[in-house]
Amino acid sequence: MTYVVTDACIRCKYTDCVSVCPVDCFHEGANMLVINPDECIDCAVCVPECPADAIQPGDDAGVERWLQHNATYSAQWPVITKQIAPPDDADSWRSTPAKFETMFDPEPATR
Repeated sequence: MTYVVTDACIRCKYTDCVSVCPVDCFHEGANMLVINPDECIDCAVCVPECPADAIQPGDDAGVERWLQHNATYSAQWPVITKQIAPPDDADSWRSTPAKFETMFDPEPATR
């Protein structure tokens, strides 16, 4: 099993999870993170670190689309290995539901 990042991460993009990942399986997009399902070792240390509750077990009901989403974009986006500051308005997006359809940006992160 793997863990996946859901749309709750969009526009929040907290990276507390990245700093505790022992295998560097997080990848960074323009406005969210994803987990490479082939690299995740199912340790779950990232789950309690996410302030947006965006990380879910990949075998939970209803997350099938996120498993595919994480696999697709982890192959396209760069690995992120260090915690960075979240966007200034991250807290205001935490409780926004169903952000994918209107807010997802498929571009990789740029620095």
